[in-house]
Amino acid sequence: MAKKLTQRQARIVGIAVVVQFVIGALTLRDISRRSSDQVRGPKWLWRILGTANTSGSAAYWLIGRRR
Repeated sequence: MAKKLTQRQARIVGIAVVVQFVIGALTLRDISRRSSDQVRGPKWLWRILGTANTSGSAAYWLIGRRR
């Protein structure tokens, strides 16, 4: 049987979803604005990883971008 979330828990989940969405959108925007030679590896792969979860976005920002 599914247990209902408390109001506080639902608020935390809602904030986490919004944060993930914003980080994913910023990651996609950065990938689309960079040329392929400014990205380590294929851009299509970073698009998938960057929107899959927050750690994928973090990996792109830390590893996937060339300076």
